[in-house]
Amino acid sequence: MLGNIIEIIENNVIVKLQSNIVNLDNIINNYVVIQDKKQIIGEIISLKENNLIIELLGEIINNEFSFGITKKPSLNASVGLLSEKNVPFIISNPEVETKSLLLGYSPIYDNIKIHIDINKFFNSHFAILGGTGSGKSWGVASIIQNIFKNKTYIPYNASLFIFDTYGEYQNAFLGIEHQNPYISVKTYTTNLESDEEILRIPPYLLGVDDLAILLNATTPNQLQIIEKALYLVKIFASEESDVLKIKNDIIARSVLDILLSGRPSVQIRDQVFSILSFYKTSELNLDTILYQPGYNRSLKNCLIIDADGKLREMELLTDFFTSFLLENKEFDDTKQIIYSLEDLENAIDFALISEGILKSEKVYDENNMLKVRIHSLVTGEYKTYFEYEHYLTKENYVNELINKNNRKAEIINFNINYVDDRFAKTIVKIITKMLFDVLKNLKPRASLPFHIILEEAHRYVINDNDVNLLGYNIFERISKEGRKYGILLGLISQRPSELSETALSQCNNFLVFKMVHPKDMDYIKRLIPFMTLEISKRLQMIKPGFCYGFGPAFKLPTMIRLDKPNPTPESNNVDISSTWYININNQ
Repeated sequence: MLGNIIEIIENNVIVKLQSNIVNLDNIINNYVVIQDKKQIIGEIISLKENNLIIELLGEIINNEFSFGITKKPSLNASVGLLSEKNVPFIISNPEVETKSLLLGYSPIYDNIKIHIDINKFFNSHFAILGGTGSGKSWGVASIIQNIFKNKTYIPYNASLFIFDTYGEYQNAFLGIEHQNPYISVKTYTTNLESDEEILRIPPYLLGVDDLAILLNATTPNQLQIIEKALYLVKIFASEESDVLKIKNDIIARSVLDILLSGRPSVQIRDQVFSILSFYKTSELNLDTILYQPGYNRSLKNCLIIDADGKLREMELLTDFFTSFLLENKEFDDTKQIIYSLEDLENAIDFALISEGILKSEKVYDENNMLKVRIHSLVTGEYKTYFEYEHYLTKENYVNELINKNNRKAEIINFNINYVDDRFAKTIVKIITKMLFDVLKNLKPRASLPFHIILEEAHRYVINDNDVNLLGYNIFERISKEGRKYGILLGLISQRPSELSETALSQCNNFLVFKMVHPKDMDYIKRLIPFMTLEISKRLQMIKPGFCYGFGPAFKLPTMIRLDKPNPTPESNNVDISSTWYININNQ
């Protein structure tokens, strides 16, 4: 017995040590058992003037530890140290094949393993948070390596999609295949100079929302143009014999709008010239010949303004363009058609004039940005990521993502280190949405879980314009709806305060490494259940590679020392001393 309870203040118990108690080295953070009508478990958080301050943690009910206190102990209760052999009962789940996962070890009780319930951790969203250099990357690599260490029970149907912002996990994950030959790791890269498989997305699988994100659309009008372009691109890329007629119809309608607008003749002429300079076909362009009895003239010569400032051939021009109009032309847009970014650019051009981009400067300025952005993609190196020569459905594309050498890969690592932040966010959103769309339609539901693990999640899972424009953000949607379909998020971040509050609030389990930024500390203290003042103080001082676990997968908030992964991710700080200095005697 350590002593007698002399005071109870909120959730803390003050114990006066007995006079014969000696050798209490390293007693802080040890667990105690308070024997009353029921057994209560507490943690020693400080020792001051021969008084122990103990934080009450939970109770033993029906031989099970239950976190939380229903009734405080009496002053007559006895207080003693919890024996080390009983500590696993409090901080760890039973070690059971396929049911538990070794997460790490207790730094307080040497060599006591901490196992978590696999279901309780991985059947909901989780977050791994911590400042730079706190050991997050090592922690992630260690956890994933431990998942695949069992060579008897193979997690064959695991599908971990890791968006590797800095390309630091490839080394750690490829080692898994060497340690366990039954596991397959597939790596995609954005390094166009690499011999590895390049990450590519079929442009014909992009929907309105995907293109809005890719082209950084900002207004509902731009969504209408994208929707029209997706209709037109299937026509233009098809073998339809009427493609030329449909293009002529679009151009003719745009020109007729201008001819019949009642604007000054000079303005009409200039705008018609502008349309036919950029949008033209072999049958309809400025050099097209208009045939009249007794003479033939090019279309541009029919746009001459007379001495009275009028278009003399207004009637002729109107009749000519009217002759190109089609009536009730329908096209089957459900056909499986392959098209490229170049085809999409062409379709956007015609969608723009079809929607009246030239009717006003405001409309032009607002919507011409789509044309500028698609052109920059088509002419830039990022075009390579959308070069896809064969047709796949969305389901087949996802199957191809996870297929390696005719078998399923359990880890799919996307190295997105070689593209800028905006484009990386675009890639992550588009692929994540495809995965979500596929799992929504999977039967039976949630029969093949996908885990989307986002390194530097604060770059992607943020409050941006998606909600205002599209009505949703894909990460927030998954955070709210994904669990029932089996698509789950793992958010890894050094700046939790910059993450979407909606997404982070839906996480059930947290691993929190060292964190010192005041704004981030205040944020997670409000967000994470059972984050006490004492724990928040410790989080500012713990060593790299140590963390606290919170959530249903843990019996109580627990400090954990994670194993060093083998091999490690490439996340070490630069070694300044070895890179700065040279021995001049060896030169």
